[in-house]
Amino acid sequence: MLDQFDARLDADFPPVDPVRLIAALKPLLPPENLKTQAEALRPYETDGLAAYRSLPAVVALPETVEQVQAILRVCWELGAPVVARGAGTGLSGGALPYPGCVLLSLAKFSAILEIDALARTARVQPGVRNLAISEAVAHLGLFYAPDPSSQIACSIGGNVAENAGGVHCLKYGLTVHNLLKLEMVTLEGEVLHLGSDAYDAPGFDLMALMTGSEGLLGIVTEITVKLTPLPETTQVLLAAFDDVAVAAQAVAEIIAEGVIPAGLEMMDGPALRAAEDFALAGYPKNAAAILLCELDGAAPDVAEEIARVSALLSSCGATEVRLARDEDERKRFWAGRKGAFPAVGRIAPDYYCMDGTIPRRALPNVLTEITRLSEVHGLAVANVFHAGDGNLHPLILYDAAKEGDQDAAEALGGAILELCVSVGGTITGEHGVGREKINQMCVQFSGSEIDAFHALKAAFDPKGLLNPGKAIPTLARCAEFGGMHIHHGELPFAHLPRF
Repeated sequence: MLDQFDARLDADFPPVDPVRLIAALKPLLPPENLKTQAEALRPYETDGLAAYRSLPAVVALPETVEQVQAILRVCWELGAPVVARGAGTGLSGGALPYPGCVLLSLAKFSAILEIDALARTARVQPGVRNLAISEAVAHLGLFYAPDPSSQIACSIGGNVAENAGGVHCLKYGLTVHNLLKLEMVTLEGEVLHLGSDAYDAPGFDLMALMTGSEGLLGIVTEITVKLTPLPETTQVLLAAFDDVAVAAQAVAEIIAEGVIPAGLEMMDGPALRAAEDFALAGYPKNAAAILLCELDGAAPDVAEEIARVSALLSSCGATEVRLARDEDERKRFWAGRKGAFPAVGRIAPDYYCMDGTIPRRALPNVLTEITRLSEVHGLAVANVFHAGDGNLHPLILYDAAKEGDQDAAEALGGAILELCVSVGGTITGEHGVGREKINQMCVQFSGSEIDAFHALKAAFDPKGLLNPGKAIPTLARCAEFGGMHIHHGELPFAHLPRF
């Protein structure tokens, strides 16, 4: 378990006197924006991956860029680790505090600063909720495309840190594809402006580097996002299948047909039944799997694609193909999918949400192998995922009160991630590495590659104080874990095809 930091294998700093640290921070913020008492620190001890917990020394809630600069300069001078936090909805332990750190919350950076309808951009602070951007521009016929399932709560700054996706990323892209500019503050308190109002800028693409950097390189304080016109027509097909592998094969066939849906999502039987009981979405509960295929654009184009995809789904073995009757039913279909995670929480005391990505054509084999791994580890798995881009979210069901269950869930999760790598995929699609997947980084990357990651981090953060112990493992950890066997020695899951 990774419920605490291991100084032998991860970042290790001389402890900073908390009294001295707090004394240095007090002049920088109003008293109510600096939390030091244990009961005030508890809400910040974990993120959406609640299995891991650790207390910071202090929580700072700045309201201005100047305050962020001043806080980071104090951390730099005192050698105090600092962990940035958005809404805390992340699922990889990315916002887990390093013991005794300064937890820097961006919650008060919550303003939409400017909307430019002509340029189709919005300039926002990192604490703005993802969904709030689309709500603010809907009257202009625009929306912000990346839509994580947590979009009602997650912050845009956290989306940048993790390069978040969502059900519509197949057509509209991840966060990195929907940004124009970032403002960031380095650990030494310098303000940098990355990107430009144009689609390209000279020099290294530091904005793309920051996107998905998980708080290891700097603190984002302002974001300019691209806005997308609302489509003229949006329709959703629901297809039911009596075999999960057949449904997975249908996904590849749709893309091969040259159709790029706005969203192409899949749920297996346990997940769809839980979602139906929770959201009353109208799913066929006797199905082994369902696909939701959303098509949008000009009305004639959508009508033609609906006919093509419906025929294709039937020829691929769908037992039922149903077009949402109206906008209300379309919203119910998506409400069930976006509510699948909490819905699964009703059928087991606990669940562990994984996040890996594979080539689409590997879906049938990988789903079959996940079923086998589930049986080996003695834990059920409900599968919910962005099928169109191969981003899997297996939900491992367990009971944390039962001895050994959580360890078994973590072992099964690790095996699933290694399975993703073995077929040419990756250990994350949108949740980030954080603390959760740090061992599997040793599987995906060689020692030379990990060294390069550390060198890049050191260019921005030479003292290693920003979000230490996350995302990039030390080579000592990899040696302890016994990883890197993808590059050295026999490949795991050797019976599966390589892509």
